[in-house]
Amino acid sequence: MAGSSRGAGRGIALALGDAGATVYVAARTSRHGPKPADGAPGTVEDTAEEVCARGGQGIPVRADLGNEEEAAALFQRVEEEQGRLDLMVDSAWGANAMAEWSKPVWELSAGIWREAAATISAAWLTSVHAARIMVKQKCGIIVHVTDNLHPDTSAYRGQILWDLGHEFLNRLVMGMSRELKKSQVTVVGLNPGFMRTERVLMHMKTEAIKKEFRFDLSESVEYIGRAAAALAGDPEVFGKTGQLLWAAELAKEYGFTDVDGRVIPLFDPNAPVQPCPW
Repeated sequence: MAGSSRGAGRGIALALGDAGATVYVAARTSRHGPKPADGAPGTVEDTAEEVCARGGQGIPVRADLGNEEEAAALFQRVEEEQGRLDLMVDSAWGANAMAEWSKPVWELSAGIWREAAATISAAWLTSVHAARIMVKQKCGIIVHVTDNLHPDTSAYRGQILWDLGHEFLNRLVMGMSRELKKSQVTVVGLNPGFMRTERVLMHMKTEAIKKEFRFDLSESVEYIGRAAAALAGDPEVFGKTGQLLWAAELAKEYGFTDVDGRVIPLFDPNAPVQPCPW
């Protein structure tokens, strides 16, 4: 699980814990290291402990997966300790685009570009190392958490680095799915709706902001988690390889709900106002 100290990655790790899975919780934020500049909560140890509390086995791994040596070490460890790799989920996203969302490209900080580039590297390296194990097995699932405006997957996402990063993920899914078809390895993109991530909650400070961004249509991070767990448990999942999938559509297909019992539809900013879930 790449990028599972918080956000969608944490939600997916928890859902896999509910299914009794062994989850390597990998991310850069540890209780024993530096914290994010914006103070966002969450560490690999926190998520791993939650996975164990759900009935799975959570193994915390502090790693910068955009670094070749650290990425290689993680996958070598998984193969040595488990003998196989059934599911690799990449939800790593370092660039805090929300903090600079409205700035034009020429005013963006150098730091946000470095973080975006590191995010792209993490997606590439985790995919390559996972594929090396799964090709030998002739099975496995690679999932990249991405962000698309349904149904036009190439519609502009509102911020240039957010857009570039996710467009890279979509092309990576398409290309890898073709190259891994003969090995029966499934590669998909998985889209959430508007998630109540830790950073979203940090920014949704007023009722006016919540109204502007349609917080009433938001979903928990475990909704996409349940989608990933459903894919992992589907013996026919290879039929979806190369596709960009939506948690909302998978909820209808597999019959799961969000943590509050609701089936959250595809995010539509023009939908009628609903009671705010939080």
